Amino acid sequence: MGDTGCRAVIEGLLTERKFEFAVERAVFAAVLHRIMASGFDRACEKWLVDYDIPGADDLALHHFYRAMAWLGEELPEARQANATPFSPRTVKDEIEEALFARRKDLFTDLSVVFMDTTSLSFEGAGGATLGAHGHSKDHRPDLKQMIVGVVIDGEGRPVCSEMWPGNTADVSVLIPVIDRLRHRFGIGRVCVVADRGMICAATMAALEERGLEYVLGVRERTDVLVRRVVLEDDKRFTPLLIERATGETQLFVKEVTVEGRRYIVARNEAEADKDRADRAAIVEGLDRQLKKGDKALVGNSACRRYLRSTSPGAFEIDAGKIADEARYDGIFVLRTNARITPLQAVLRYRDLLQVEELFRTAKALMRTRPIYHSSDEAIRGHVFCSFIALVLRKELHK
Repeated sequence: MGDTGCRAVIEGLLTERKFEFAVERAVFAAVLHRIMASGFDRACEKWLVDYDIPGADDLALHHFYRAMAWLGEELPEARQANATPFSPRTVKDEIEEALFARRKDLFTDLSVVFMDTTSLSFEGAGGATLGAHGHSKDHRPDLKQMIVGVVIDGEGRPVCSEMWPGNTADVSVLIPVIDRLRHRFGIGRVCVVADRGMICAATMAALEERGLEYVLGVRERTDVLVRRVVLEDDKRFTPLLIERATGETQLFVKEVTVEGRRYIVARNEAEADKDRADRAAIVEGLDRQLKKGDKALVGNSACRRYLRSTSPGAFEIDAGKIADEARYDGIFVLRTNARITPLQAVLRYRDLLQVEELFRTAKALMRTRPIYHSSDEAIRGHVFCSFIALVLRKELHK
């Protein structure tokens, strides 16, 4: 972890502590294990037997547990300034801030930040405060969970991680995290790029109140104003050609302003063709099944939106719903207050889609669940090792 600066930062924070084992080596071994094999700390101890990691020869399971607890240890009250309402500042926060300071010469500020979240479920209680029942992205509502957020900059570099109780809603975390980022990393002007699930009206109002710019995805099917006004606007689309390493992308874009709100409507013809083909395949399959009298597909939400009930237990394909759905073929809608062109807004949002691959990597690493840890401190440390693994992967792929 030398090239990332992690070793120097961790050893620097340990100078006033009197651990009788190599804490940094335990963290390093745990991070390598996340990347190479994944699994929990008991598995890491067994995995370590087959590898020669300098300074890690004498590490035992209880050393890993203590190292994780140190990473997630709550800081003294005097160092709790700018903590979010959801979680205290811990040792891992000071590590993130020190890493950012070390590489600050590589990018002067965080002019664009991307954020995404995932949930991690527990077999047990999940600590004193982190484990809670909430909307499960693992589809395990029976288990307690925690929420983990990852912030990535415009260059695809992991900046920091955030951890909250499992009943924390995505829409409630963006503003506290942005406020904290500005204080932690001295951010001035920043453009927040986020997808639909992170945003609500109160979030947008709070961003504007803080003078922050944003490019946000809009739920075009469920946002009444967008569906009835923005998409019905008769302004002509302007063709745009976006050059990428993988080839050119043809888009048609128009800008619509409603009640002082600026929307960018974009249509991707290739995606529109795919949407039409996918819908035609679904409708064709539905038609075959309905002719057989098989109603099994009716319970599938992807299919049900194309059906209407003609009598109890009887259904037919709804041509009106199919026509309405066709309005959204290849369409995505953005809302922005940034002083940028429609093309720039689209490019920033497409960058979000590009870094989602990195988010998928992050989520895969984060899914090394801390199922054998019972304290908030150890859980936070365990998850933070997955974040450091993400930092190391980015460094290795440079």
